[in-house]
Amino acid sequence: MKRYSRLLGICCLLIGMISGCAAPEKEVPPFPLMRIAPAEYPAFADDMAYDGLAHGISRSLDYLDRVSGDRKFEFGGDIFDTAHMARSLTHFLNFIRTNPSPRQLRDFIASDYLVYQSVGNEETGQVLFTGYYEPLLNGSLRKSHRYRFPVYARPRDMMTIDLSLFSSEFEGKKITGRLEGRTFIPYYDRADIDQKQVLRGKANAIAWVDDLVDLFFLQIQGSGKIALDNGKKMNAHYHSQNGRPYRSIGSLLIQEGKVSREEMSMQKIREYLDLHPEEVKAILNYNPSYVFFQTEEGGPYGALNVALTPGRSLAVDRRVFPMAALSFVETQKPRVDGSGTILDWTDCTRFVLNQDTGGAIKGPGRADLFWGHGEYAEIAAGHLKHRGNLYLLVLKR
Repeated sequence: MKRYSRLLGICCLLIGMISGCAAPEKEVPPFPLMRIAPAEYPAFADDMAYDGLAHGISRSLDYLDRVSGDRKFEFGGDIFDTAHMARSLTHFLNFIRTNPSPRQLRDFIASDYLVYQSVGNEETGQVLFTGYYEPLLNGSLRKSHRYRFPVYARPRDMMTIDLSLFSSEFEGKKITGRLEGRTFIPYYDRADIDQKQVLRGKANAIAWVDDLVDLFFLQIQGSGKIALDNGKKMNAHYHSQNGRPYRSIGSLLIQEGKVSREEMSMQKIREYLDLHPEEVKAILNYNPSYVFFQTEEGGPYGALNVALTPGRSLAVDRRVFPMAALSFVETQKPRVDGSGTILDWTDCTRFVLNQDTGGAIKGPGRADLFWGHGEYAEIAAGHLKHRGNLYLLVLKR
């Protein structure tokens, strides 16, 4: 049940509003990262070229250059400061620029680095890896019969309250809503925005696109490109969200027996929606969360406000994992033929950087790998739902 508070008494009733405005978060284990002994280290075999890794490390260093020197980065029970994080990444960057062999790299890590492993999911002890990518939509700067679905910028009447200003108990907590008279209430949900068109006069459209489902997946991915009818391309980047909880329409289709759990993928969802256009609005509205966008040059940008590196940027729960840190993943990737059909799955083992977050990426048992853009990126991001292991590295003191 939704709960409301008078603006005059907002300090007293914020706890009640949290239960009505935001998704409940599971408690984080006290030490979700465990330091492991060298005998337990993975092979650290990287399946990509080092140039992409160097780019990703440099972007994390850009972030560290901007944060305060007393920022703390926690690896299990061990705490490191900003300067140590920067030294850790710089030392690794300088070494991979020598193009080391796999054996040299393993010896280098064993000698100079501490390695931590995520405790993973409570049931399996592993991490569930999914993927995301940068989609391409068709659009226009003007509304027309073809381009009739708005890509909204942040609404002018939407407000976000930092709860930590009221009590240290709410550190890192925020709520989003709007004023109705003297009452602060949750912001409009997806059904209000898409079907009731409540944002007319309250939000500008940065563009108009030709497909509602494409727009929905743009919001899920968080950023993308729009091929405009004037021949130009626009970068649509995540700006803000309406504060409503994220609910997976894939889970809905599984629960209702419309798509099997084994077959579930982004492509399977789209296929079902294409075959059942009369159900599209109801299915999309199951997810009340709504994302607003801004245009920027370059990108896409992650939660650290640095450009993401395809195949090297990872979205994690920042309550669990130190951001900007160097990580190593063991999961799977698809092999596809010329028609885009997945032939099989093979090992995906590589160094990545913790540079993003996601609404569905919660706890030590979840991680989301950024694949970039293009056909393979869409296939990999749409089908990846494999368990594996996640390790974090930091320079020894």
